[in-house]
Amino acid sequence: MKRIDEIYTMKPFYGTRRMKCDLKTTYSIEVGRKRIRRLMRALGIKALYPEPRTTIPNREHPTYPYLLRNKKILAPNEVWSTDITYIRMKKGWIYLTAIIDWYSRYIVSWKISITLDTDFCTEALNESLLTGKPEIFNTDQGSQYTSHAFTIILKENQIQISMDGKGRCLDNIFVERLWRTIKQEEVYIKAYDSVQDAYENLKAYIYFYNNERPHQSLGYKTPAQIHFQNTNIQTNFPLKS
Repeated sequence: MKRIDEIYTMKPFYGTRRMKCDLKTTYSIEVGRKRIRRLMRALGIKALYPEPRTTIPNREHPTYPYLLRNKKILAPNEVWSTDITYIRMKKGWIYLTAIIDWYSRYIVSWKISITLDTDFCTEALNESLLTGKPEIFNTDQGSQYTSHAFTIILKENQIQISMDGKGRCLDNIFVERLWRTIKQEEVYIKAYDSVQDAYENLKAYIYFYNNERPHQSLGYKTPAQIHFQNTNIQTNFPLKS
């Protein structure tokens, strides 16, 4: 699973066939495509190309249209989005969810969990709304985001709900880029001993990402500088617990 995660981070367009080949040629790991598919599903990852059933929604939950096609984002808090990724430790793994502002790339809130449940996603959402709210909130069609517990929070706050089209992983590309950055600059150079160790290190990195790491796409300013350029809100709020 660690090797699959490493390959996926560098080559997110790889499906099971290429993943099988890379595991064999690069790491001398012989494994079948069915097992690779099962492990990728356990990691919550999928190849970045259209394919059937890459995200499996709960059929009892309603889904919503994608609202962001050809939309120009001109300011912070117009669009937020979220997703979940796998974070490896020395033994086992955890899941990280984060909410990011599309304009500033600022991580508004984040949570970790040892399971792919809905609770840590709603906790991150509730925490993010303490700092403000977006006009549109975008997610994939995963069961965590189509659940009543998640969507009711958005509706009660008069936030428009947008969901990626089926098989369109690039609809949420800003979060995909965030995962790659966090893994390459933090996760892959560490070996977390415990959930608490992972939490403390991720907390420090996300503070760095928001407040100290300049982004080329932002004119070499930090996400916090762009996100709070017209406000007096404290920029380190999402890192407190």
